[in-house]
Amino acid sequence: MYDAFGAAPEVREVPDPDPSPDGVVVRVEATGLCRSDWHAWAGHDPGVRLPHVPGHELAGTVHAVGERVRRWRPGDRVTVPFVCGCGSCELCRAGEQQVCPHQTQPGFTHWGSFAELVALDAADVNLVGLPGDLAADAAAGLGCRVATAFRAVLDRGQARPGEWVAVHGCGGVGLSAVMIAVAAGARVVAVDVDRAALDLAGRLGAETVVDASTTPRTADAVRDATGGGAHVSLDAVGSPAAAAASVAGLRPRGRHVQVGLLPVGGGRPPLPMHLVVAHELELLGSHGMPAHDYPRLLAMVAAGRLRPDLLVTIRLGLREAGPALAALDTPGHPAGISVVDPRR
Repeated sequence: MYDAFGAAPEVREVPDPDPSPDGVVVRVEATGLCRSDWHAWAGHDPGVRLPHVPGHELAGTVHAVGERVRRWRPGDRVTVPFVCGCGSCELCRAGEQQVCPHQTQPGFTHWGSFAELVALDAADVNLVGLPGDLAADAAAGLGCRVATAFRAVLDRGQARPGEWVAVHGCGGVGLSAVMIAVAAGARVVAVDVDRAALDLAGRLGAETVVDASTTPRTADAVRDATGGGAHVSLDAVGSPAAAAASVAGLRPRGRHVQVGLLPVGGGRPPLPMHLVVAHELELLGSHGMPAHDYPRLLAMVAAGRLRPDLLVTIRLGLREAGPALAALDTPGHPAGISVVDPRR
């Protein structure tokens, strides 16, 4: 918990949450440490109210249910998309909960999963059941980074077998995108400034890597590596430079997918709009994934085509989570996904 933006988070005892009539309380077994949590802690999200408990990427077991919940019982193993739809608006009724105008997000709109217990709304719409053999630390990433990358690559980017996919930024979302694109039969070029992240991208199947710390024009490097430009390109880190390079590295009629957050304080990306017009490029946004789309993702995990466990490189206890959160934007952060176990 932190009382001010940028202040050192600390572990405290607080009252247990109660479920809303249509919600549940989940006992957290694992929760990911994500750059989005850092943005909230740094004060980049105007919806966060203090004091605050971060954490939005979780796996656990249902602890308590509200009186209107029909699909879930205590003891069920679940994860949840970081965007929880209200379940009743026009967009939710159309199955587009990821852009619900009344959405809630644990760790942003209310207290999150860096805790033993977390409350989640509209459970019958938002919860996703987990298979018993999927470890909690691997399942946590399904709530945000893996699912976000899945929809960005396959649904929004429409990556096809044999196409080139460029991934700018090899953090948790980017590495998930590499794995998913490879599983879909695409060829991947990964771009990052960190050698360890690029090495991990290569182990996950990236054909080519570009070290942006030593390559002044990464878009040119992507076009050279792909024989004319990527068919699909993602800004998976959220920076003006990465967004611009992603667009500039596309071949004609390519698709750019913006996944990384671009807070106003970081500047507006100078996108090469002349290329968007001349090459008929598509600029797409992608924001999480609704719960009803998870069966496709879970089927690929069950078949061994996706291995979210390979993305987990650091396991922390709750008291280690605060310093790790504050250090997320510092150079030399370890590659892969860090997962917190609140029971430790």
